[in-house]
Amino acid sequence: MPELPEVQTVVNSIRDDLIGEEIIDIDPIWENVLFNFNRSVFNKNGTDFKVIDVRRRAKLIIIQTRKYILAVHLRMTGKLYFLQKKNHPKHTRAIIYLKNNKKLVFEDTRKFGRIYLYDDMDLINSRHGVEPLGKKFSKKFLSDLLISKKRNIKYLLLDQKFIAGLGNIYVDESLWMSKIHPKSISNRIPKRRVHNLFESIKIVLLESLESMGTTIINYSYVNGKSGNYSEQLRVFGRTGRKCLRCQSEIEKIKVAGRGTHFCRKCQKQFS
Repeated sequence: MPELPEVQTVVNSIRDDLIGEEIIDIDPIWENVLFNFNRSVFNKNGTDFKVIDVRRRAKLIIIQTRKYILAVHLRMTGKLYFLQKKNHPKHTRAIIYLKNNKKLVFEDTRKFGRIYLYDDMDLINSRHGVEPLGKKFSKKFLSDLLISKKRNIKYLLLDQKFIAGLGNIYVDESLWMSKIHPKSISNRIPKRRVHNLFESIKIVLLESLESMGTTIINYSYVNGKSGNYSEQLRVFGRTGRKCLRCQSEIEKIKVAGRGTHFCRKCQKQFS
């Protein structure tokens, strides 16, 4: 699933060409792609759908218009990009038509992605916590969060209600970098390691953003380009290979329902 860096990369690739344009229709080629509205909303609202901002919130692409918000969730295999050719791809689930004759294509092989319509950001914000690259995310915030919860650290970091945008790849990478075993209990992790975790989260996210995200299977952005961070991954997807830090073997187990990569020797379990 595209995580914070991948979603931000998609936002960056469409933002400049989308702001100032007016959405006149969305064709739901697959009817379930429009989750809580239908295309008739575009027939009666004039310039209400003129785009004034495009940004990311958690793992959502937020298209802010004069009156409404369109939120695009890519889920597992979703892609959102400007269509350069006449014929749309086989797995196109929706086409967003703009007044200037441009088209945004929402392509999704596995049909998990959705497009939502909201009046404001209240519901979205109520379901998502702080942004890990934002000002509210601090060493104190992370320390207070971990101390207040007696939960598995990986499960806690994946919970979007507390920290928004982290997923399996970057949680594994951050835990490896901070030498914390993914089965550790949050309130048993020493303060020094929590501070290391804070720095690690920021480092891996910024590194990935610089590399346009991580492509494992499906993720791509403008013109089908892949993210390059997969070449820099230190632990995720390296099962059976040597740990880059201690040369022990990287293992894969299931934690919080997810395939989890770690080094048993240099990631200490706090429980």
